[in-house]
Amino acid sequence: DALPDLSDVQVIVKTRYPGQAPQIVENQVTWPLTTTMLSVPGARTVRGFSQFGDSYVYVIFEDGTDPYWARSRVLEYLNQVQGKLPAGVSAEMGPDATGVGWGFEYALVDRSGKHDLAELRSLQDWFLKYELKTIPNVSEVASVGGVVKEYQIVVDPMKLTQYGISLGEVKSALDASNQEAGGSSVELAEAEYMVRASGYLQTLDDFKNIVLKTGDNGVPVYLGDVARVQIGPEMRRGIAELNGEGEVAGGVVILRSGKNAREVISA
Repeated sequence: DALPDLSDVQVIVKTRYPGQAPQIVENQVTWPLTTTMLSVPGARTVRGFSQFGDSYVYVIFEDGTDPYWARSRVLEYLNQVQGKLPAGVSAEMGPDATGVGWGFEYALVDRSGKHDLAELRSLQDWFLKYELKTIPNVSEVASVGGVVKEYQIVVDPMKLTQYGISLGEVKSALDASNQEAGGSSVELAEAEYMVRASGYLQTLDDFKNIVLKTGDNGVPVYLGDVARVQIGPEMRRGIAELNGEGEVAGGVVILRSGKNAREVISA
């Protein structure tokens, strides 16, 4: 093999804790995970890293350990530690790949200028990524660069005070309004009809019309009365650039452990 895989047998555990400082992530997420993974059979070294909003734990096993056996044991211990993590935080394992598993990198470039970075990133995230994941021996396709679109709700503190509404009430109203539910079925004219309540938020007006509370006079207070709702870019901490010509969106194809890069690229 011209490029032998000399990397360690390792399992990466990633946990998102959005909006939290590295020290909080370390104390509440990385530390419980790291101390629990020390007991995993065959584990030689456990390393934990805490960043803003993210925790990474690397469990390195003895040479010769079957990588899929290692992943199954890590999964067992993740189930044990889940109760020690903050509410709403869930740890997940990284792809079944090695440190030299970057098989192929690509960039999406629109020379015509008709599509912006947000549209290119959407094309990558919702179409191209899933097509590439169907190729045999591809473990993961990681998206890089571009701009990720998101719904943004910018509240006005003065208006919240005016109406006597807290941020917690705004969040609860959002969670309660973005749901769908089933209502069994009804029989009508010798036919059966399924009952479904469609409640997913899909447009900016859907967000603006969420009722936060009802005043003493019976007049509802809507989200649009206390906040500005818009579609904007997710906060970025880096960019992807191609040959110094400007920003692009793209992806990295990650191979499964022990698989041949040439065969995957040719597929």
